[in-house]
Amino acid sequence: MALTKHAVAEPRHGVAMHGELALPSNFKHFDTVNPDAPKGGELALGEHGGFDSINPFTVRGIAPHGIREWVFESLLKRNPDEPFSLYASVAQSVETDSARNWVSFKLDSRAHFSDGAPITIDDVLFSLEILREKGRPNHRYYYKKVIRTERLGGDEIRFHFDPREADREMPLILGLMPILSKSWYASRDITAPSLEPPVGSGPYKIGTIDAGRSITYVRDPNYWAASLPVNRGLYNFDRLRIDFYRDENTAFEALKAGQFDFWEEKDAARWATGYDFAAVRDGKIVHEALPHGRPSGLLGMAFNTRRVFFQDIRVRRALSYLFDFEWINRNFFHGAYRRTTSLFDNSSLAAHGPASAAEQQLLAPFAGEIAPDVMTHGYAPPASDGSGGNRAGQRQALALLNKAGWEIREGRLLNIQSGAPLVFEILLVRPEEEKIALVLANAAKRLGIKISVRTVDSSQYEERLRTYDFDMMIYQWDASLSPGNEQKYYWGSDAAGQPGTRNYPGIKSPAIDAMIGYLLNAGNAAQFTTAARALDRALMSGNYVIPMYHQPEDRLARKSSLQRPQKTPLYGYDLMSWWKADRNQD
Repeated sequence: MALTKHAVAEPRHGVAMHGELALPSNFKHFDTVNPDAPKGGELALGEHGGFDSINPFTVRGIAPHGIREWVFESLLKRNPDEPFSLYASVAQSVETDSARNWVSFKLDSRAHFSDGAPITIDDVLFSLEILREKGRPNHRYYYKKVIRTERLGGDEIRFHFDPREADREMPLILGLMPILSKSWYASRDITAPSLEPPVGSGPYKIGTIDAGRSITYVRDPNYWAASLPVNRGLYNFDRLRIDFYRDENTAFEALKAGQFDFWEEKDAARWATGYDFAAVRDGKIVHEALPHGRPSGLLGMAFNTRRVFFQDIRVRRALSYLFDFEWINRNFFHGAYRRTTSLFDNSSLAAHGPASAAEQQLLAPFAGEIAPDVMTHGYAPPASDGSGGNRAGQRQALALLNKAGWEIREGRLLNIQSGAPLVFEILLVRPEEEKIALVLANAAKRLGIKISVRTVDSSQYEERLRTYDFDMMIYQWDASLSPGNEQKYYWGSDAAGQPGTRNYPGIKSPAIDAMIGYLLNAGNAAQFTTAARALDRALMSGNYVIPMYHQPEDRLARKSSLQRPQKTPLYGYDLMSWWKADRNQD
């Protein structure tokens, strides 16, 4: 039966993943901004690494931060103070049915690109088609779920999804699709790295480029959406400059010298001991810790199970006993970190404590994949006494390795059947992580395991990750309060064999696939929380990653002239809501 336009839905000013929108249709601005923030000045940022492309829609090359966020608009915009709610931007309204088998967007007639051309339905359809065919792997995966499009008028478009692959997140995924200019991109190869400034529709355009070293964004004086409620109090700087440094220590020295305005400190030891310098003492630089409500995500040492020696879970578990978090945290980080025990630590989605009856029901068909102790009390990583000896951990590791068919002969750990030694490499991109990897390597050496630690530049690192050309590496998987389709991209079986995804461990787990399916189809908040916790138990049971640590706050250093709103969003600080109090200090 044909759908009647308003039979089960009506156009609204936004859409929430679960429950109701927090803000009414007549809201004036987000609650986490200063709507009267002064405009002007330059925000200078320092980052580790470099870039060789400004095309954010391909896995080829490395694009700098900001291209996607500041140059391109989407149909809807996220409120950073809600778990997952989107509000009108390029689309002035959104409509979807109760089953979320389709979603409609009505375009704002004022919307236009930076070259002055209006944003039309043709541009929206072109964006869908080219990203579905040639975009990044996540784009191709998400947008192929659109099985039909329907024009409802000159400025309204409806996307229909395959009801056999129910996914309640898809209306929001489409709402976040970047809108590309058909007239500009139709004549260019979207798969190729490029340093040509694109035509966008966001608050900034590309200014100057010094490939690999620096990029400057400049405010678009004709930005069409500056007065929209979703943008009031945001994008307060006339220019955004990012300078790139070969390593974090060099960047930190540049911060101390006043060469840029803001720095997020990732090194707990440096946070504890490195901020007694002249600019801090004089009040020119302020350092502060801002609590946030986002989940920890998973920072860990990931096993590439495409390697034969890591396909046995007993080997992976054995190596986890050799990671001495307690010693590392005390000696390297002044006890500043918390051990990560869940993908969703620091939130209600974490699977702590015994599994609920609802979780048990979801996981029952996959009992063989789920560790019994993870069901009874949640994942608990091995712990040491912090002395540095970790003899108990070594004994546990060796017992597991023996059961897996390995034994020590003449000081080397050899496979009993093949005689091959256990030798592998830990791939890194941050020199600061070498000391962590070496702790594991030294502990493994006592059991006859040879681990080499190799740090490479960012370009080589990204390429090796893209092709899964590594044995083990340290990586951070981010998490949100509304996990969804990205979980397939992180952990799904289909992603394991597709280059360019973030399923770096190569996971192929029926239990994880099923829990992601439940997560995507949850009809209410209770079902969603149950599915997220069940997914957490399935993931942590597999020992695909040695979880490391996290901190439930953001540690920031900023010039005193850089000011921020009083309220920090649920997801943490948002630089685009900050401003320069003295705009002559650039």
